[in-house]
Amino acid sequence: MEELDLKELFNIFWSKKIPIILLVLIFAVLGFIYTMTMVTPMYTASTTLVLATSNRDNQGTTNTTNSITTSDITLNSNLVSTYSVLVRSKDVLGQVISNLGIDISWEELRNNVTVSSVEDTEVLEISVTNLNPEYAADIANEIAKVFSDKVSEIYNINNVHIVDEAEVDNVPSNINHSKDVVIFAFIGAVIAVLYVLIANMLDTTIKTADDIEKQFKLPVLASIPMHGTEMQKKKRGGKK
Repeated sequence: MEELDLKELFNIFWSKKIPIILLVLIFAVLGFIYTMTMVTPMYTASTTLVLATSNRDNQGTTNTTNSITTSDITLNSNLVSTYSVLVRSKDVLGQVISNLGIDISWEELRNNVTVSSVEDTEVLEISVTNLNPEYAADIANEIAKVFSDKVSEIYNINNVHIVDEAEVDNVPSNINHSKDVVIFAFIGAVIAVLYVLIANMLDTTIKTADDIEKQFKLPVLASIPMHGTEMQKKKRGGKK
């Protein structure tokens, strides 16, 4: 019975293949139109920082140590979470806004700033999203500088170093045409499948002898082909 049911299900979908394909194509086109006209492009720029131990000599100059101890690594690892919060603090972001002279609140800027740490490392990545790709890069680089100075001021250590400065990226970070088209096409396929299944469940007409046996629990002894009946009608009409 399972093989028969699967075969019937396949036949149902195969008989409706054209509407299903059309619906999937329609949704794919809608997905493309959506990404092209209804999504505002946003641009993201990222800068990378590393926590590296350094000492200050008597003259106040910074000398990076030639060796890193276990306590240094432990300290830097513990500071990663703290630094992630400090980067998005009002003090740091407010200074960035003042330095760049941009018209934006620090809360709004904070919503566009993300800080992530590479697992099991002392590497931080600061990402800024903005409508303007150049602004995104400028803000990310300024945050890195202000944050580094703030760490030196608060902890009296200079262990934050910029590895990679943010660069202008003219490719929107929130738009992926291929991904959106596939998602919309998948939604169209799901809707098409549900439509076919529901329509088949609501269709109570008898189409085959198997339908009669299933509904009335009676065996079908014989069947008359439709084309034979039509031929008989034509012959009778001709005699008249």
